[in-house]
Amino acid sequence: MKIIMVFIISYLLGSIPTGYVITNWIKGIDVRKFGSGNVGATNVTRVMGLKYGAFVALMDILKGYISVLIAQNILQVTPNYIIFAAALLAIIGHDWSIFLKFSGGKGVATTAGVILRLLPYGFLVFAIIWLSIVIFTRYVSLASISGIISVPITTYYFYDSNYALFGLIVAIFIIYTHRENIKRLLEGRENRFGWPPKAKKGDK
Repeated sequence: MKIIMVFIISYLLGSIPTGYVITNWIKGIDVRKFGSGNVGATNVTRVMGLKYGAFVALMDILKGYISVLIAQNILQVTPNYIIFAAALLAIIGHDWSIFLKFSGGKGVATTAGVILRLLPYGFLVFAIIWLSIVIFTRYVSLASISGIISVPITTYYFYDSNYALFGLIVAIFIIYTHRENIKRLLEGRENRFGWPPKAKKGDK
């Protein structure tokens, strides 16, 4: 019963659509109708500015971190794969939120929170790569994809094969949710961070 409860909590925490709630509460709009149509921090930044985008990113990171923390504290001594499953459910909740009719974001910030709690060395490498690519290219999607690819490699080096397998699974999740971004990157059509300067309604 404890495991089932933890799984439900993890999914529901991950499902909280922070970007949607903030934009709806502050501006009375549905962020999904602007910019990329995504509820993540990058699109919130396009719609409302960096301050609100950073806040949404922080809240989404906390969703992943707290989900793992709760799982660890409730279950205590348990096989790692149970904790990994709870972490994945938080990410799944963000990507396919029950509160948004099973739509959602791309899972980067929530995944970052999960990694921060479970794999701090992996998070450090991910964060350095992500920030460096954003600074030099302004492609958030490229930064997210490149950063997440490093996670299974880093975790294999610093932890063990079980953690590396978990890192590989979350990397596959992120790459899958960025499949359209990958296509646009290859075609040279991907928007850089901060461009266009203002979101256009219906622009995807």
